[in-house]
Amino acid sequence: MERIDGSHVRLKEGLFRERQELNTKYLLSLDSTALLQNYTLEAGDIIKGCQVISDPESTVLHWGWEAPTCQLRGHFLGHWMSAAALTVYSEKNRVLKAKLFDIVDKLREYQLKNGGKWVGPIPEKYFRIMTTGRYIWSPQYTMHKLFMGLLDTYEYTSYAPAMTILSHLSDWYTEWLESIESVDPRAQYGGESCGMTEIWARLWRLTGEEKYSRLLKKYDSPDILNGLANGKDTLSGNHANAAIPWAHGAARIYEISRNEKWLKLVKAFWECAVKDRSYYATSGANSGEFFVPPGKLAEQMGERTQEFCTVYNMVRLADYLYRFTGEKSYCDYIERALYNGFLAQQDPRTGMPAYFLPLAAGSRKKWGTPTKDFWCCHGTMIQAHTLVSSLIYYKDESKVIINQYIPSRAEFKVSGTPVVIELSSAMKYAAADTFFSESDVAEDSRWAFNISIKTGKPQRFMLMLRIPSWLKGMPVVTVDGERRFITSDVIADGYLKIDREWSESRVGISFTAEPYTEPLAGSDNLAALMEGPVVLAAPGEGVRFRKGFLTELKRRCEHSYETYPWLQSHYSLESGDTIKEFRPLYEMTDEAYTVYNVTDSAE
Repeated sequence: MERIDGSHVRLKEGLFRERQELNTKYLLSLDSTALLQNYTLEAGDIIKGCQVISDPESTVLHWGWEAPTCQLRGHFLGHWMSAAALTVYSEKNRVLKAKLFDIVDKLREYQLKNGGKWVGPIPEKYFRIMTTGRYIWSPQYTMHKLFMGLLDTYEYTSYAPAMTILSHLSDWYTEWLESIESVDPRAQYGGESCGMTEIWARLWRLTGEEKYSRLLKKYDSPDILNGLANGKDTLSGNHANAAIPWAHGAARIYEISRNEKWLKLVKAFWECAVKDRSYYATSGANSGEFFVPPGKLAEQMGERTQEFCTVYNMVRLADYLYRFTGEKSYCDYIERALYNGFLAQQDPRTGMPAYFLPLAAGSRKKWGTPTKDFWCCHGTMIQAHTLVSSLIYYKDESKVIINQYIPSRAEFKVSGTPVVIELSSAMKYAAADTFFSESDVAEDSRWAFNISIKTGKPQRFMLMLRIPSWLKGMPVVTVDGERRFITSDVIADGYLKIDREWSESRVGISFTAEPYTEPLAGSDNLAALMEGPVVLAAPGEGVRFRKGFLTELKRRCEHSYETYPWLQSHYSLESGDTIKEFRPLYEMTDEAYTVYNVTDSAE
């Protein structure tokens, strides 16, 4: 299965487009000198105006995890480069492209000043410390981000200096690995090296150079994967974001080799991480930064639930598995994570991230700042919103698949024939016709869509539309205005399939999304309220879900001038003398909220 990536897909007006634009604005706002500050210092250069700092608040420097005193300093630049490269690739943003290339050129200058191989925001000695038993905060994690940013820059913009830096820095890695063989060869797995397997696999596939094959073999046998291969739960209590990238690496090796051993490992990881332990309604399964053991979700639910890095990386893993298997359950998972992770953990006003997504009753999200925090999740958040457009459409030789119902326009080819697909909300109102479809029938539901298909010449292929796991009943479908009556036998493997010759057609599809409760695994009386894939939160301490309460929920659908012309996914419920409200978790900003409420009886 092939992903129709972001260079062929543009998000249209709507919630995800708004968040993407917030993200791009932030990428452009950051000062290049500050982004490079730790690389500049490590190369022995002076940051202009910062030889002596008498007032830190007056400088352009970045603080928090990017402060020159932090051992993880410099990691954010790699995330920024990856996000910038994908934005340039998909949005053709010339200003961001120039900024990115200038930063790459500066990194090459610093590499030469460091002797031609090393270029990093931390001292080389941090790697030697890993062989001594002294504590050091994740040097390989930091350097992985730089490798990732440079590699994404080269792959998505073809800027050759990025590969020059990578090649020489990889030579440094080769020499370091040789130097520790007689001292402590296991140090190669220290310092959060989990992402390096995928990097070496990508470089090997891209260049065919033997040195990358040798580097890959150094990193392809971590204990986590070996334990999973032997049927052990190696994830419970383990650092989640330091575990998931091992599965990414195995997925990349499978992509190259097609050796079933690696696919089995990736599937085993998913089974252990998702199916064996279940997950919160929001998609996460970690407390703090660690995987919650099976059956312990309720026990470990609190203020530090669902680290965003794990959401982003699990979405990437689900995408790999969908492309390998074609099983739509992975896309159901992605949909849930997009709404309750990508959106819910990004401040809709500023674009800043929430490191964790609190799920304890009466929780509040804690937002990052533009230049003073730079948590790990700060970096994955800016990457996340460059990934969305590549998760909507997929294809093979005879099929075109729509997996996420996000307003967008895709231009690609099927068997050499140009195809243009536009997916739009079916909602319409007079003041914003340009935002929505020109359908004759107005809808007030976010789960109704119009799909227009145009081909360069008549072309036969199968259009496959994912039927969401949350749907009750059958979808309402029209093809060129003619109603199709859908029965369960028409839907195979979770997809509605329309096989015909296409030239210029319109397909309409509408899903009924009724509110429902999802019990919390490991609890006898806690449940979350949902509409479709969207988790609904109650401001404040929440409410008891008494028997039959779902029938008492009242939908709110007032006219709006926001993303949707009609208010979406809002409900109210009379509780004693008060009226409780429920609205999407991704709309909660600074107020206290509750996701899991006590239920008197299963609904």
